[in-house]
Amino acid sequence: MHDDSNSYVILIPVVALFLPFFERRSIFATTGTSAGLGGGLALAGLILYWVASRGSLPEEGSWHFSLEILSVILVWAGGFLLCYGTLAFRAGAFSLLFLLLMIPLSDVVLDWVIHTLQEGSTDIAYLAFQAVGIPVSRHGFLLSVPGVTIEVAKECSSIRSSVALFITCLLAAHLYIRTGWKMFLLVLLSLPLSIIKNGIRISTLTLLSIYVDPGFLRGNLHHEGGFVFFILALLIISPVFLWLERSDRPRRSVNSAT
Repeated sequence: MHDDSNSYVILIPVVALFLPFFERRSIFATTGTSAGLGGGLALAGLILYWVASRGSLPEEGSWHFSLEILSVILVWAGGFLLCYGTLAFRAGAFSLLFLLLMIPLSDVVLDWVIHTLQEGSTDIAYLAFQAVGIPVSRHGFLLSVPGVTIEVAKECSSIRSSVALFITCLLAAHLYIRTGWKMFLLVLLSLPLSIIKNGIRISTLTLLSIYVDPGFLRGNLHHEGGFVFFILALLIISPVFLWLERSDRPRRSVNSAT
């Protein structure tokens, strides 16, 4: 609740509950019980929680909290196995695996992701300035153009909209695409696209501050405008999604006919 980089976590269980309801006919077509596997998985979750809560892990990196959340997910998965059996578990595996996104990124992993986004976004913004003929020089995460020097700081990494784009592509791939490599391709494209749209965002705000109003670097579009460029990213990837989805239709129709 107090970490903007992991603010998406609170929505994950809501989506994970909606998916089994949306796909209930296929998931719960054949149910049973699996006391052994379900009880064993739940027991493993309880043991993991006990280990994580004892404080034996290093405080740095928030590893203990991540393991505590993982232990809760294991208990939930064990309860699902216990109540509905292995066939339903396999049919609803995506929803259960989707819960893993509840695990907040540890500080070590989060810093690496943010640094990667900073570096990639700086590269794209630098190329964008060159493409429109704006003289630019780069020093690390600093970009100097005539009239202003900007820093692509951690706050400019666009980590939240990047995670949102990844989750959106993941759900779209699961709901509308059936071929494995096509699903993987759509999700994989969300990663470079996150960097590209953030580089466009940085270069656009800089150009607006130079030629329109310097306040664009401090205004609402800077601090709250991530959603605008998130929509731009969806528009960019939508033709690829439509091609992948339509190319799967003949296969689905053949399967249904047989």
